[in-house]
This record gives sequence, structure tokens and C-alpha cells, in this order.
Amino acid sequence: MKTKINPKDRFVIIMAGGRGERFWPVSREKTPKQLLALLGKKSFLQEAVERVLPLVPAKNIFVITNAVQAPAVAKQCPRIPKGNIVAEPVGRDTCAAVTLGAALVGARSTTGVMAVLPADHVIPNAKKFQKVLEEAFDLAARGQAIVTIGIKPTEPATGYGYIELGNELPNPSGAKKYKTTFYKAERFVEKPNLDRALEYVNSGNYRWNAGMFIWSFITVTQGLERHQPEMFEACQRWFKVAKDPAKLTRVLKKEYPEIKKISIDYALMEHAHNVVCANGDFEWDDLGAWTALARHLKPDPEGNCAVGDFVHVDAARNIVYDARTKNRTPIAVVGLRDSIIVQTDDVTMVAHRTQAQKIKEMVKKLAEDRRLKRLV
Repeated sequence: MKTKINPKDRFVIIMAGGRGERFWPVSREKTPKQLLALLGKKSFLQEAVERVLPLVPAKNIFVITNAVQAPAVAKQCPRIPKGNIVAEPVGRDTCAAVTLGAALVGARSTTGVMAVLPADHVIPNAKKFQKVLEEAFDLAARGQAIVTIGIKPTEPATGYGYIELGNELPNPSGAKKYKTTFYKAERFVEKPNLDRALEYVNSGNYRWNAGMFIWSFITVTQGLERHQPEMFEACQRWFKVAKDPAKLTRVLKKEYPEIKKISIDYALMEHAHNVVCANGDFEWDDLGAWTALARHLKPDPEGNCAVGDFVHVDAARNIVYDARTKNRTPIAVVGLRDSIIVQTDDVTMVAHRTQAQKIKEMVKKLAEDRRLKRLV
């Protein structure tokens, strides 16, 4: 059993292949949410890379994206080696991406420990996050634990999965005392209804499932072998060509479309009995839709949150975002409440806040219209 992990054996897989359709019209297929700078000067992906660089060398960071977005990813992340930006031929959900990530890591170090992290999260306090991640790396390197980072709920959110906590785990023998509390993960719960979510929050015994996982190459491949044998076999094949980007691209192009489409939660986490939940005691936001953006913008006295030149009469609780790069003009609103207004160079979107999840349906409708497909 290892007693300490060498930083050279740490790896990070950043998942950056999503389309971010709920942030349309700013988020498009070629420039999705993770490549946008909605809350500052850096994109969510750039922030995700910067957060892990103090713990992991750039050569050990991989970004899994898709062919359409790969050029933009490479441009935004010049410190990451070109061969570490890997494009999925088609989206096959998170289990396939994790399997690919394991092959990439194992080809470089079979004693490696990898963190799988989303590209589009908001984590204002990077140092608190880094402490939790560093100790999760250490714990994952010491044995067979699958570590996930759970976030303490601040509200009864129905858009997140939850993790039920079991007993608090003792500090590993011989390890420096952790600042992070680790628990046995009893079970993963899919997105609950409001009453159930309220029950979870009030109990104090649940954490939001943030989709962040840390495990050794050996542990994740053993988990795939036990619970997803087809994925394990694919991992073995990709492992053999993972150091040759051209060969890997050819193999993925041939095999990826036939891979089972399943999330890592369903495929592995819900079946495994060696899952540990790290208490993520840092501020975190998934920023899944325009309504979430309001949590990070200062409202006016009427509750309007605006980025851009916004003027109103008798308007309240609106979210206004002006993404135009040229010929910007004021956005004037009269008597409108609880709405989302987004202006880009080529389209205007107006939606009711309660209907924000249906923006995906609008994107689908545009994609089916030959005249308007360019807006997707």
C-alpha cells in the first residue's frame, strides 16, 4: 500500500465536450458554455485548468472534448500539450469519457492517480478546492477507494443528484492529519422532487453530487472490469495506442460510435461498494442555466441582474445579458418581470425564468430549420 503519492503520478482529466445548450444563444456548438467567459475575463475551462496546475504538471492534464471544439480548446489552453487534447468522435456520456481518460493515464503511468473534473464549474475559492483535491489524491493513492467530492447543499435543489453519507472515516494510518472529512458513501440518489430534496438538506446527511471523481488507474479499471466489462475491454485496446495521437484518433473513430452510452454514475458509482465522499467545504456552482447566473451578479433594488447597458421602468427579477461585441445599444424594458433577455450579434432571446430548461427545445427547433441552423 502506498504511503505518499508522487506529484508526477497525479493526473487530471477535464471533461469539456458538452454543448451547454441551456446557455443559448451565447453558448453555441463551436463555443459552448465551458469556453465562454460569462463571469470574468477567463473561460470556465481556463479557470478549471488554472485551479489544478498547482497540484498537477501541465503535461499530466488531459482535456476530453469533441472535434468541433478541439481547436478552440487548444487555443485557450496553450500550456497543455497538443496531444493531451483528445476529441471524442461522438458524445457517448461520461462513462466512455472516463474509460478513455483511464487509458490515457495508464499509458503514461500504471501507478497513476487521476481526478476526473467537469470543465464548467464555478469555484471562487481555488485554495480550499485544491486542499480537498490534494487530500483526495492522497487517499485514492493509498488503497482501493473511489473518491468523490460532495458539496454541502445550500438549498433543496432538484437539478442535482445527491450522495447519502455513511460513517466518517478515520485518518489513514501513517498519513498526515487530513483537513478534509471523508465519509463512506452509502448511496447515490438521482435528482429528487422538492419535498425529498428538502428532507435531504434538513437531514444534513446528504451532499450534492458534483461529478468530481478521484481514483487510481488500477482502481477504476478494476471497477470497470467488474461492473462494465465491455468498457474495460475498450480501455485495454485504447491503452495500447494512447501514446500515439494519430493511432488513437483512428481507433476511436472506428470504435466510439458503438460504445454504450451511459453515465459513470449509473455504470460504476451506483454499483461500487468502495466509494468514499470527501466533504467539499468550498463554494461551488454548476451554473447549469441562465437562472443560475443571477447568483453571481449583483441585483438592483428590484432584483434585476444585468450584464450590459440596461434601463427599465417597473421591471423586476429579470436576468439581462448583452453579449454583443459591436454596435452595443441599451436594452430598455418596461413592466417585465421574471424574464431572461439575452442579446447577441445575430439573435435576441426572451424567455420566462420558469421556462429556462426549455431553451434546449429551442436549440433543437433551430437545428431542424435549414434557415436557422447557423444559430446553433
